[in-house]
Amino acid sequence: MDLALTVLNITAPVFILGAVGFTWVKLGFDYPIAFITRMAMTLAVPCLIFVALMQTEVAPEALAALSLATFSAYGLVMIGAFVLVKVTGLNVQTYLAPLIFGNTGNLGLPLALFAFGEIGLGYAVVVFAVMAILSFTIGIWMVAGEGSLKRVGQEPLVATTLLGALFLWQGWETPEFLTNALDLIGQMAIPMMLITLGVAVARLETKAIAQAVWLSLAKVVICVAAAWAVANWFGLDPVAAAILILQIATPVAVTSYLLAEKYGADAQPVAGLVVTSTLLSVIFLPLILAFVI
Repeated sequence: MDLALTVLNITAPVFILGAVGFTWVKLGFDYPIAFITRMAMTLAVPCLIFVALMQTEVAPEALAALSLATFSAYGLVMIGAFVLVKVTGLNVQTYLAPLIFGNTGNLGLPLALFAFGEIGLGYAVVVFAVMAILSFTIGIWMVAGEGSLKRVGQEPLVATTLLGALFLWQGWETPEFLTNALDLIGQMAIPMMLITLGVAVARLETKAIAQAVWLSLAKVVICVAAAWAVANWFGLDPVAAAILILQIATPVAVTSYLLAEKYGADAQPVAGLVVTSTLLSVIFLPLILAFVI
């Protein structure tokens, strides 16, 4: 009973805020998702990442080990997803990237913070940054046939991750007034991302739910197995291992749908995966949390 209550306390705020965004749209209220997403990804999230890394109590060596473990876990997930797509005869351009990259930002960061506090958030931003790098290079290549190292370099979250890692490594601190300002801006990120997730899901139209359900379940199995295997192989500490498993196993990101639309893949099945995997995450994310806590 205590474990169930703990998991509920962690996951309920995440889904309540998502439900706020969903309900907001269904009530017919305006929500400028492009503007808010841009503000979150170019201002609030970078500030959150920088302050989290600068102030984390996690040793730089542990963060470096998690970075290598994250790249390795995504490598295994890519292999597993590719085999799944090929065996089932699905279109690689449409299905491969969504089955690999999860919602490590909108869902992963809040869950890590609520479950493991500031230390968990410090670990989670590393996984998030690795996912962003892979998504803007290999991920775009999967969908469009071309990657973009330049795009990665232009992403504020990547730059602030590197800067935050440098401050952590050197033991530097920004002046208190600046840290407080950056921290205040960063506090916008999590509620904005969760509400925006609910808005995005509410606006998606989806078909072929049955296929989306079994693909979503297959994604969870592949991701959890890959992350668990890598965490044990690298000998990660319990919190780092839990964060890796939780982040890798997050549901299909809304950005997968946006990339499918932008680069000419079949966006409708991807929309189905986003909606279905996000709804199923209400069940499987608490189960994963119960497993890793």
